[in-house]
Amino acid sequence: MNRPAQSLLVSCLAVLGAGLMTSAQNGNPSVPPTEGESRLSNIRQITNGGENAEAYWSADGKWITFQSSRDGRACDQQYTMRADGTELRRVSSGEGKTTCGWFFPGGKKVFFGSSHAHQKDCPEKPDPSSGYVWPLDPFDIYTANVDGSALKRLTNYNVYTAEGVLSPDGKKIVFTSLKDGDLEIYTMNVDGSDVRRLTNTPGYDGGPWWSPDGKKIVYRAHHPQDEGQLADYKKLLAQNMIRPSRVEIFVMNADGSDQRQITALGGANFGPSWAPDGRKIIFSSNHPAPRSGNFDLYLVDASASKAGPTALERITFDPTFDGFPMFRPDGKQLIWASNRKSAKPGETNLFVADWR
Repeated sequence: MNRPAQSLLVSCLAVLGAGLMTSAQNGNPSVPPTEGESRLSNIRQITNGGENAEAYWSADGKWITFQSSRDGRACDQQYTMRADGTELRRVSSGEGKTTCGWFFPGGKKVFFGSSHAHQKDCPEKPDPSSGYVWPLDPFDIYTANVDGSALKRLTNYNVYTAEGVLSPDGKKIVFTSLKDGDLEIYTMNVDGSDVRRLTNTPGYDGGPWWSPDGKKIVYRAHHPQDEGQLADYKKLLAQNMIRPSRVEIFVMNADGSDQRQITALGGANFGPSWAPDGRKIIFSSNHPAPRSGNFDLYLVDASASKAGPTALERITFDPTFDGFPMFRPDGKQLIWASNRKSAKPGETNLFVADWR
C-alpha cells in the first residue's frame, strides 16, 4: 500500500540478518498533542527515524507489524515489534520491496506483500513527468514465521497483489489485486484457496478492511466519471501506476453486495479502518487542501451516504502528514504514522496514543 504524500512514496530497509535487534527507540518519548487533539492522550513515539508506516496490531494488542525504510535502504521491508517499540525484528527477506503486513491468530505467523521474487533491489521510482503517482509494484502475498523463517508464497499472480487484511475470525484475507487487469478487491481463504472477486466497477478499488463483526468491508475507491478520466486511468495502469489524488471511502457487505459511497469530500481519502464498535470509520484525508501533503485523521459514521466535511469529526490537527490509523482491538489505544516531530524532512514515525 502506498503512502499519499511525496515524502512517503517509496521506502525499504535492510538490516543485517532477520534476527532480533535492540530497538533504538526504547523509552518511547512522550509527545504533546497538537492543539485540538482532544481524543488523544499520552502520545508516545515508538520509532525514531527513517520511514515507518502501516503499523497494525496483533489480535492481543501486544505486538505490531509494520513496514519501514531505514539503514540506507530505499524501499520497505517488513518488521514486527512489541507495542512499546522493543524487540524489533525483520521478518521479510531483505530483498525487493514489501508492504502491508498482518498477524495471524496466535501471533506466531504473519503475511505481507513482497516483490522479492521479481527483484532483489528496490524497484525504480515512477517517472516524475507523470506527476504524482503511485507505483504498482509486482507484489504477491507471502506468509512467514515471526522470526523470518518458513517464508511461503500464498499468491502467484506476478502483478500488484497486496493490501491484505485478516478477517476477525482468522479464516479469510481480503486484498487488492491487478490480476484481472483492473485494481479490484478479492477475498480468499488463509491458505490461498477460494479466491472471490468483490468489485467490478472500472477504476481503483483498494485498501479493504473488515468490520469488527466480519460482515462488512470498508475500502477506498476512485471510479472515473467520464471518458477522459477513464483514459488517463487506463494509460497509467498500463504503466503499472495510479494517480491517487481523488479517492473516496466506500463500504460493502463482505460478499461484495450493497456497495455504498460513504464520503464525498474531494481530495485523497484513504487508509480507512473501523472503530471497535463497528459504527464509525477512521481514515486519513487532505480534503481541506487537496493539493497539499497535510493529511489528518477523521471519523465518519459507517451509515453515512456521500458525507461532506460537516459530517466528520476531526481527530488530528498537526500541519503535516497523519495516516494509517488503527485502533487496538480493545479500543483503548490508537496507532498511526505521522511526520510530526520528525528530526529530518520526510521522516515518518509511528505513534501510539490512549483514546478518549
